[in-house]
Amino acid sequence: MFLHGYLSSKEAFTAQIAYFSKFYRVTALDFLGFGQSPPLTSPFSVQDYALWTEERLFELGVERPHVIAHSFGCRVALKMAEGRGQVFDKMVLTGPAGVILNRGFRYQMRVKTYRAVRKIAPKFAEKRFGSKEYRTLSPIMRESYKKIVNEDLRETASRVENPVLIIAGKRDVTTPLKESLAYLQVLKRGKLMEIDGTHFAFAENPLAFNFLAEDFFLHG
Repeated sequence: MFLHGYLSSKEAFTAQIAYFSKFYRVTALDFLGFGQSPPLTSPFSVQDYALWTEERLFELGVERPHVIAHSFGCRVALKMAEGRGQVFDKMVLTGPAGVILNRGFRYQMRVKTYRAVRKIAPKFAEKRFGSKEYRTLSPIMRESYKKIVNEDLRETASRVENPVLIIAGKRDVTTPLKESLAYLQVLKRGKLMEIDGTHFAFAENPLAFNFLAEDFFLHG
């Protein structure tokens, strides 16, 4: 099973789908609000996306699949597996999002300034302080985004019983290595490998990625 990143779609895994479909039944979904799925009608949290995805698996008759998840998809995969090892078999996480490290004084001041400006000029505040990614979103998606990015999932990850392989891109600045290492500290059965590439190392370096994932699925 493939779970894509935020503002992405299942097509991000084109190389992996083509390869693994030779040996496995492959399921690749577009999360609500992305790709070919309908838009959100209310703001979704990570837990909401996890429940929605689990419903799709039930409808499709998919039981205990291996999962390959990227970035935001890793958040959803961890929520689904939390304390429920039977949902997935082995899990491969690449560019895993969901770790909030010390954001420092500068970040805190920017947040306080944003909140102050929003009270008197909300449209200007959204335009001036929102990230490029955030500004592309609809109002409902913006509320969903806030719910998603403000949740630290290390406690969730600590309750995952499944074998987990993190494949990190050596040049990933979106979810840098220190975030993968933070997950590794709390995962019960986790291990980490690095390959050349950025946040999308799985697409940039598919041969290395597919080899590591396949070896993990076969041998652990």
